[in-house]
Amino acid sequence: MRILIVEDEYSLANVIKDRLLKEKYLVDIATDGENGLYNALMGIYDLIILDVMLPKINGFDILKKLRQENITSKIIMLTAKSEIDDKLEGLTQGADDYMTKPFHLSELVARINIQLRKEYNHVNDKSLSFNDIKLDIANSKLICTHTNEEVDMICKELQLLEYLINNKQNIVSKDQIIDKVWGIDNEAQSNNVEAYISFIRRKLKAIGSSTMIKAIRGLGYRLEVQDEETKN
Repeated sequence: MRILIVEDEYSLANVIKDRLLKEKYLVDIATDGENGLYNALMGIYDLIILDVMLPKINGFDILKKLRQENITSKIIMLTAKSEIDDKLEGLTQGADDYMTKPFHLSELVARINIQLRKEYNHVNDKSLSFNDIKLDIANSKLICTHTNEEVDMICKELQLLEYLINNKQNIVSKDQIIDKVWGIDNEAQSNNVEAYISFIRRKLKAIGSSTMIKAIRGLGYRLEVQDEETKN
């Protein structure tokens, strides 16, 4: 799962990031409100840690914009303010939780885990479906419901196909895939995406699925259903 930290105190953001990496989360940092909003609007984050007092755009304005744009990431607000009105404002505008500085890092991690368990409270049974495929997240398997064939999925394959299924109505670009699967600060190239798309296509074919990953020239990729003529 991917987390965005929007915090202008870089030393604090780094401490939080280091702890979350130990918890096996993927983490990105933005140190001002403008970059934080830009990154958050990508819609690739499961949770956002959002400071209130930020340069350029404050946390409340970011929160309001994200909810207006239907970004569903869990959001935990961080602030030096302890007044009840500030907490109520954040919660009213759509924050999921609120912590006042200074705080214990272990408590923040606990609250993050609680929020993400709410989202994935049935993680052991979590699966995603499209057409005749079922992606078993917990066991890293891809299953064709028509043929009952299945194949193991490695980490990046699993994350990439999960992202495509979650965005099955949309075309997703190579850059969006890199940001979601490899991370914003990662130097992965577009040929990494092409390679993993190729691996997944082979596995779809191996299990006899009629699901295909369609390349939309100049735009990106989208899941589609093969017609019989194309399949043959």
